[in-house]
Amino acid sequence: MEIHKEYNSFLEENYEGTTDLPLTIKGVEQVEKMCRRVSEEFPPEFIWSSTLLRASKTAETLSNTIQCPVTSLDDLREMQDIESEFDFRLRAQNVLYYIRENSANYKRIAIISHGGMITKMIESFLQLPPEINDVWFNSNNTGIHLLEYTDHPYKLIRFLNSTTHLN
Repeated sequence: MEIHKEYNSFLEENYEGTTDLPLTIKGVEQVEKMCRRVSEEFPPEFIWSSTLLRASKTAETLSNTIQCPVTSLDDLREMQDIESEFDFRLRAQNVLYYIRENSANYKRIAIISHGGMITKMIESFLQLPPEINDVWFNSNNTGIHLLEYTDHPYKLIRFLNSTTHLN
């Protein structure tokens, strides 16, 4: 895995939004720990990933760890400068619907994305009204959110932003 050491300290402080930079040394370590935990506790059968470098490298590492396919989607990227909050939420809602429809053959999937997109997908999962945009679901780097669609009339949130693999 290629790591650009000269950018490492800069990246630790400046990872955000649509900035498309590679994983840092610390990021690679966090991804490897997350992959071990996911492979042991809840391995997916399929992975969907943002196309940004840090997400696609994370997805590739997880895919290699558990030996499952990965597909990248531009719509899993972070909020674009030209997007309104409403349009961003609509994109998240549409991509979540697309993923659900195209993952019907899998019992468990993983989605590798970014903080803002994760928040908007959780809002969509919970069917919060789009005009409510003052909620934020914290997502640390490699934080794991485990959400389930059940056979019952409710959805299940097992946990949000778990980072016990980093301890």
